[in-house]
Amino acid sequence: MAGTITAYETAAGKRYRVRYRKPDKAQTDKRGFKTKKEAQLFLASVTVSKATGEYIDPALGRTTVLDLSAGWLAGKKTSLKPSTYSAIDSSWGKHVKPVWGLRPVAEIQPAEIQEWVTGLAESRSATTVKRALGILSGILDVAVDNRRLPRNPAAKTKTPRKTPKPRVYLTHEQLHALAAASTHPELVLFLGYTGLRWGEATGLKVKHVDLFRRRATIAENAVFVRTEFHIGTPKTHEARSVPFPKFLRPAMLAATKGKGPDQILFGDGKNYLRAPKTATGWFRSAIMRIRSAEADAAAEARARGEQHPGVTFPMLTPHDLRHTAASLAISSGANVKAVQRMLGHASAAMTLDTYADLFDDDLDDVAKRLHKRAVAADVAKVWATA
Repeated sequence: MAGTITAYETAAGKRYRVRYRKPDKAQTDKRGFKTKKEAQLFLASVTVSKATGEYIDPALGRTTVLDLSAGWLAGKKTSLKPSTYSAIDSSWGKHVKPVWGLRPVAEIQPAEIQEWVTGLAESRSATTVKRALGILSGILDVAVDNRRLPRNPAAKTKTPRKTPKPRVYLTHEQLHALAAASTHPELVLFLGYTGLRWGEATGLKVKHVDLFRRRATIAENAVFVRTEFHIGTPKTHEARSVPFPKFLRPAMLAATKGKGPDQILFGDGKNYLRAPKTATGWFRSAIMRIRSAEADAAAEARARGEQHPGVTFPMLTPHDLRHTAASLAISSGANVKAVQRMLGHASAAMTLDTYADLFDDDLDDVAKRLHKRAVAADVAKVWATA
């Protein structure tokens, strides 16, 4: 017999209990069914799941999200870079653990996960929401793998779409003005013409720079996480060689002055530079000095009855200099493959997707080249009167 169904009385009325044996022959039961039909359907589902090998022991489903989180987080810590893991660990503590930590995994329903995500999206960015959901879903995947759940209730949860921020591209003149106004002019110029990530540039040592070939070897990445610097490989885990223009050689020579080959290129040679504070750091201060000068010039022009464009220098972050480098390289005629190698993208397709807006002029160029070819082939005149 697959199992038995018996009725019993409660203060709320008659209820039904299903008693059956698990695949290991241990006897168990589930009670609380309001109708005999509900009990029969449950018993039938248990019988089928045992026969197909898909049976999930209800006792295992009582494991909480917190119980499974330690192993999942440990796996991430060993496979991710410290900065990436730090963001995940922080999101777990702020957004996931307080809501789901003590919940038994078998009790979690798709609808309540969707409600949580929707509420989180009202006050948090799409990136934050996706990261939090990814953590919960990853832990629930562990529950599925360990046969504590038949399926992941977070699998079909919808998240808000990411809205990319408009990119800021400086001109050559603006880049040099920013460098002149900053306390680290060599670093600003180097970032703006090589497109290195902050940690890649500040992780450079003197020995990584060849002043004669005008190449920098990107082999290390210095990232400050919480209380200390972590030195590791670049984001793609692969070293690459990045060129810098000839006119930057004096600036790079100045950065290496008085330093040994194993000393840090930018800064005092001994300590890695931390990324400047967003609102009060040296980078923002340099921008504000330029914008203040533009505002003063505009006021003086208006006082003389002259026109002035006003404040035009954009607000940006050090990472935006990476976009500037891509823009300057593409506008100078560099091909996509070269820009990809310079930026350290995984593929040329990624470069094209990231900077599609910079290739709009290429579309016009395609039309011009097609017209030129058609004229040369003497076929364009057919439509000359159209």
